[in-house]
Amino acid sequence: MKVILTANERSLKLQRYPARLQDKSEQAWDAADELLLEEIKDLQRPANLLIFNDDCGALGCFLAAWSPAWINDSQVSRLALAQNLNTNGIDESQVRWFDSLSLPDEPADMVLLKIPKTLALLEHQLIQLQPKVNAQTRIIAAAKVNQIQKSTLALFEKYLGATRTSLARKKARLIFCQPEPRTPAVSPYPTIWQLEGSGLTIHNHANVFARAQLDIGARFLLNHLPDTRHKRVIDLGCGNGVLGLSLLQQSPPAKLLFVDESYMAVASAKLNVASNMPEQLAVCEFIASNCLEQVPAQSVDLVLCNPPFHQQQRITDHIAWQMFSDARHILRNGGELRIVGNRHLGYQDKLKRLFGGCRQVAVNNKFVILSAFKK
Repeated sequence: MKVILTANERSLKLQRYPARLQDKSEQAWDAADELLLEEIKDLQRPANLLIFNDDCGALGCFLAAWSPAWINDSQVSRLALAQNLNTNGIDESQVRWFDSLSLPDEPADMVLLKIPKTLALLEHQLIQLQPKVNAQTRIIAAAKVNQIQKSTLALFEKYLGATRTSLARKKARLIFCQPEPRTPAVSPYPTIWQLEGSGLTIHNHANVFARAQLDIGARFLLNHLPDTRHKRVIDLGCGNGVLGLSLLQQSPPAKLLFVDESYMAVASAKLNVASNMPEQLAVCEFIASNCLEQVPAQSVDLVLCNPPFHQQQRITDHIAWQMFSDARHILRNGGELRIVGNRHLGYQDKLKRLFGGCRQVAVNNKFVILSAFKK
């Protein structure tokens, strides 16, 4: 167990989720969390506290007695919060959870915000906050120094009010924002664009990868999709759901499950099916999940995957490994995992270890498409 110690001498045991797959040396908090907790340790409890983008639940655990509203786009972060509340004997009901597309009805007295990886998600959240804050609302954000750019501060100024930063400590700093009257902004999200050559209109919420165009790995895989008629299929790490949409268009499966750990991704995929092929919604299911934890064993014929190699701010290969392991668990005998990945990532070795072998479907100068069958 990892222990975080704050200036007021209170300590908690904190882990990333899922603990069984994590590097035991990896902390479940960072210096930005510590700066935020130190900044507010002597303040009176606010009536309505909002916490945004708390990666592993450190802020939620320490401030659970303040009954915060906890807003996050990540199902993995939500599971980490629940795990850490449970580990420390804190009642989960003390922290009210909201996904990134919703906020509590009441106005906020205090906002604590960890700067997210993408400016688009930050912009979305600041627009969300506009009707929830007033001149008395205390807004404090935090991040590593290299995450706080002029463009970051400009968004606070544009949507909320005057903004200043603290001195850097432990390679992190705070952002203080004083809310001022602003004309309510019309959100530019979801982004809407046309997938060339398909007739499909794609909607992307703010935190979805490759928000304004098809990412090049998915584009390559679209040219090498298997026949999925009469099969049970999963689009794993679905993002906006473009792979699953293309299957529905070309060879509709008997059942298609869209799975992603991002609530915005799952919402985007559902919106895209509803907008382009509403008649296919009956064969589709949309789940926010840590990989395939919620899928029964030996229940699927095909898993398609364009695996990420980062989680929040961290570059890691444990997500791909978990995706491949989970896929093997839920595939029926003879079922296929088909993936696309950067050639240098060496996914062939992982698939050979798990499946006993794999074959190369296609390759170009950057990506490789691999297929592995469960024996």
